[in-house]
Order: sequence, then structure tokens, then C-alpha cells
Amino acid sequence: MALLPRHLVAFLAAVVRRPVTVGAVVPSSSRLAARLAAVVPRAGKPVVVELGPGTGSVTAAIECRLGSRGRHVAVEIDPILADYLRIAHPRVEVLVGDAADLERLRATHHIPAVDVVISGLPWSLINPESQRAIVDATARSLSPGGCFTTFAYVHGLSTPWARQFRALLGEVFDEVLTTRTVWWNLPPAVTYVCRRPQAGAAAVAAEHSNPLS
Repeated sequence: MALLPRHLVAFLAAVVRRPVTVGAVVPSSSRLAARLAAVVPRAGKPVVVELGPGTGSVTAAIECRLGSRGRHVAVEIDPILADYLRIAHPRVEVLVGDAADLERLRATHHIPAVDVVISGLPWSLINPESQRAIVDATARSLSPGGCFTTFAYVHGLSTPWARQFRALLGEVFDEVLTTRTVWWNLPPAVTYVCRRPQAGAAAVAAEHSNPLS
């Protein structure tokens, strides 16, 4: 029997170690990854932060979009997955930590205001308090023209935590666009593209645009 690819071995090992934090049956498809990475600017040197990169399917799409430009920081809570990512994607700056601690991580690692935050976190498994902590930290970390994008599985959109998460995005961001369904993914998913944190979040974001100030 053929051996499994390394990224699937790493993914399955993470499921065994942290079944509550993985939240997927397989890694994101290349089509979903490309949809998420599409918000990365093709020009300039953007700062991109990836939350919950897992085994790196979205990481690869971001790297393809960036080329050799900008700065790509990935925040992964699982130290073993973080080590895997460092080997598989040596250009990416992989930090071990909780997404809710994004502001502290920015300050510690001298990360300026972020142009794009892309999340692969399993929101349906994250309690509402932690959802808010992560989304607020994201909004405060974005530059004024920055963008936050994430995804949700279609079959779970009607669950209470998924509905609450969508309402949270609308509360924190002035614009939340829901894309067409990516059927070529298991399970099928939609993505949310969020821009312009609301006045309260934007004021704090401006204050924290330089974490060293």
C-alpha cells in the first residue's frame, strides 16, 4: 500500500493530539486555499498573518501569491505542526502561540500593522468568548486598508456558534462579504472577506498600528 503524503501524516497526527482544535476531516483543498489567499495584494511588500495554518495548504497558496515579497507570519498553537511548517515552508516565519495573543506576538516579534489576516481556525469549535478575543485582536492588528478573511463549512452555517460568529464579524467590521461556495472542498465551504473595522475597533487599531510605540 502506498505511503501517505507527509502533509497528511502530519495532519492525522495533529488530529490525534488535538482533536478539538483541528476541526476538519482533511486539510483545506487547493481551491479553498486559493480563494483565501486571493486577498493578498499582488504588488508591494504586504505583511500577511496566517492564523491556524495546520499542515500548510493555505500557507502554500499565500506563498505562491507573495512570491519573494513582503512578510508572511504563521501563528500555530501546536508546536509539532509548527516544526513541520518551518521545514515545509522555510520562508514563512512560524510562531507558536494562540491566535487570541496576536497583539502580544506582534510586539514580541516586531511585526508592524498587518495588511492581511487569513484564518484557518475551526470557528464552530471555538467558544463565543474566544471567538471575540481572536476577532478583536485581528481587527486591532490590521492596517487601515487591511483585510481579514476566513472560512466556514456550509453544513455548519445554521449552528448557533456559526451564526454567532457571523454576527460577530458584522459587529466588528463595516463590510463582510460572503463568497460563493467552494464545492471542491471536503466539506464544502464559503469564505468571509472582512474590511474596515468599525469605529471602536478602528480607533484601537490605529493606536496599536505600531506595537512598539
